[in-house]
Amino acid sequence: MNIRNGRISDVDELTAIEAECFPAAEAAERKSFEDRLKHYADHFWILEDDNGKIISFVNGMVTDEEHLTDKMYENASMHNENGAWQMIFGVNTLPKYRKNGYAEAVLRNVISDAKEQSRKGLVLTCKEKLIHFYGKLGFVDEGVSDSEHGGVVWHEMRLTF
Repeated sequence: MNIRNGRISDVDELTAIEAECFPAAEAAERKSFEDRLKHYADHFWILEDDNGKIISFVNGMVTDEEHLTDKMYENASMHNENGAWQMIFGVNTLPKYRKNGYAEAVLRNVISDAKEQSRKGLVLTCKEKLIHFYGKLGFVDEGVSDSEHGGVVWHEMRLTF
């Protein structure tokens, strides 16, 4: 297993994985991934198996804004490399690879990188059923988010250093 940063050549594989991991109303489309990779490929953490197949990834932008907003998902130019907060837009693991600790391993790498980059911390939104998962990594539930992304209820979670 290898964790590396994203490349524009990953766009099709990342788009396909996203479509497997999220309902259509919540999944990022190819154009979004293309824009994100052009603006902040170093904020894609990709876990590959020994054959180079992507099985899990985490992505998100950096900003000085304290809360993750819906406009961030579609506006990659909002990324500020010197920003205080690492936002997490998606945590994806192909269904047949789940329950093996891969997402946790990638997230631990993201957390480590954010610390090394002197961020204040990380922010993500998740469905209620995942609060416990992120909580064991140190994220704190701040309650229901203002997000309307995908038409579902999201909880904003924050890990502060």
